[in-house]
Amino acid sequence: MKERVISAIVMLIIFVPLLLIGSWPFYMFITVLGMIAIYELLRLKKNLPLVIKIITYLLTAFIILSNVFESNLLIDFDYRILTILIFIYLLMLVFINNQEKYNYKDAFYLMGITLFIGISFNNFLHIRNKDIYLLIYLLLITTVTDSFALFTGKAFGKHKVAPLISPNKTVEGCIGGSLVGCIVASLFYIFMLDYQNVYLVIILTLLLTIIGQLGDLIKSSIKRHEGIKDFSNLIPGHGGVLDRLDSIIFVTMTYILISGLF
Repeated sequence: MKERVISAIVMLIIFVPLLLIGSWPFYMFITVLGMIAIYELLRLKKNLPLVIKIITYLLTAFIILSNVFESNLLIDFDYRILTILIFIYLLMLVFINNQEKYNYKDAFYLMGITLFIGISFNNFLHIRNKDIYLLIYLLLITTVTDSFALFTGKAFGKHKVAPLISPNKTVEGCIGGSLVGCIVASLFYIFMLDYQNVYLVIILTLLLTIIGQLGDLIKSSIKRHEGIKDFSNLIPGHGGVLDRLDSIIFVTMTYILISGLF
């Protein structure tokens, strides 16, 4: 626990100033996190050629930094980017004529993780450009929900949510986490973002607390399938970047999906 707390403090010391500064320091920080996230997913495919890995890093960074100065959350995806991904990853099947090192399954896997990480981390930049308080609100949802889900689960948890995926997660913990996360984040939104429709904010926040916990279960399902405890050991006591950002990735995606309502 001590190691976990120290790591959390160090992460806050690094993250908070960059969040406040914004602009290129924050863009570069998020891009670095995205590169680490891609590294963690590439580790699951051990035999990939180096050239394929380099291409994946470059394409992911390109997507993360695309339209970086836009503050509009509803940005149309450029289908030319998708075309480039499909063309490059499938074209490499011709040049790497070794099914054990690179095959069509690997190509579609790389397309998926490049889009997933690229778009996810690009979302962080657009939300920060839109309003710093909006990003803090979304971070509050995941942080408070996760923390109180752990506390209430340990204190009152009896019924397992998904024992085959995440044996320690309980129904009672999920409910407690969502309730406290909803209260704290809703109050922050109402007072700091000055939105008048209180009921809509509460409904939205409650939905996002649930989505965040589903994101955590998705991460657990992937790790269970791959037979790993953490995506990496970069952050002592916490695992890797994807182990820490799983919930916020799905929360930001969901917020952007329904942001047209606000």
